[in-house]
Amino acid sequence: MDQFNKSQITKVPDIRPGDAIKVHQKIKEGNKERIQIFEGIVIARKHGKGISATITVRKVVEGVGVEKVFPVYLPSVAKIEVMRSAKVRKSKLYYLRTAKGKKARLKKKEFAVAIADEPAETQVVEPADAESSGEAKETPG
Repeated sequence: MDQFNKSQITKVPDIRPGDAIKVHQKIKEGNKERIQIFEGIVIARKHGKGISATITVRKVVEGVGVEKVFPVYLPSVAKIEVMRSAKVRKSKLYYLRTAKGKKARLKKKEFAVAIADEPAETQVVEPADAESSGEAKETPG
């Protein structure tokens, strides 16, 4: 049983609550097959990291909230794309169901880009120190 479960697990990005994702799902209509995209915010992840893991994705369509529960390793799920991540402090974001306006917003997650800017500022300061020490000054003559 464990061997079968491991064979069914595919490569999936790290999905967390607060992520805005696109789920590409294969849908059969008669003899045709097409891909339908469901874009929304992950409000819950359940049942661990194994084969039975599920995510609950929520979006608002014309003022009506729509939620879908996707098994992460479902064969009909073609691809899951993470569009952006948000900083959240809860593992289940069920409060978004009743939140309106500003309360329904999630904060953006800051990445290491801000840390990369700091060395550039310190490099600008160093040449100014060399000029003030008087080493490179010429006397008018």
